[in-house]
Amino acid sequence: MAKAFSVASWNVEHFGALDSRTKKPIRPIQPIIDFIAAQKADVVAIYEVRSQHIFRPILDTMPEYQFHITEGRQMQEILVGIKRGLSAFVTQKLEFRAGQATLRPGVLVTPLVAGQYYPLLFLHLKSMPDPKGFGLRDDMLRRALKFRSVLNGAAGDNAANYIFMGDLNTMGFDYPYKQHDITAADEINELDRRAKYKKMRRLSKSGDLTWWNGNDKYKPGSNLDHVVAADHLQFRTIAGSEVSVRGWPEEATDAKKRAWINKYSDHGLLYFEVQKV
Repeated sequence: MAKAFSVASWNVEHFGALDSRTKKPIRPIQPIIDFIAAQKADVVAIYEVRSQHIFRPILDTMPEYQFHITEGRQMQEILVGIKRGLSAFVTQKLEFRAGQATLRPGVLVTPLVAGQYYPLLFLHLKSMPDPKGFGLRDDMLRRALKFRSVLNGAAGDNAANYIFMGDLNTMGFDYPYKQHDITAADEINELDRRAKYKKMRRLSKSGDLTWWNGNDKYKPGSNLDHVVAADHLQFRTIAGSEVSVRGWPEEATDAKKRAWINKYSDHGLLYFEVQKV
């Protein structure tokens, strides 16, 4: 099958945030933008954008993209870029804040390819395994899955080409009284169960671990970033998987992984290619 378009989804930790003492970015901005540009994806999504300092470098480096960014009371924004030649409609989706004004909204990008719409929902869900974090995250995931029904109704044929993805922060729940903890694996399994009910599935990745901060306490890392897609959609297989996890997970040693994390981000980048329906 022919490719419809490609997507790169990446949480760049505190992208553009400034050091309080030097007033310079915590990490150099240009290498991060160069890594994003090297993916050559048709649609890019960057989570945790913290500063206006990234805008000039990213426009200079990626002039063939149109960029859109979320706005609101949240500290971290989602930036999406769409490559020239790909027609798409962009909408900020406030309902994925779960009623919390300071949480990040979702971003819906809907490309039009050969007469077919492909709604792409980019999400950065609430972190932390405490009751508040887990509850808000669970609500957001429910909304993302229920959105399939809304899109099916709009499509009129119950077969919307829907994909949602991002840093879903599937880290489980530490129950206050310890008897009923929910592990990260439990949370992911429940996501899979709910997705199946909505005729969706979590795509296979080249590696499960997508987050690590380089600290031995958190080795070997966590499975936080995912792509969930309508069952009928097909994807190019890259090295045996539907989603290629790029960045520190590809490095062979802890030393190289730490070096990559320090230079770029504590999350790996997700890359995938959607095939035409």
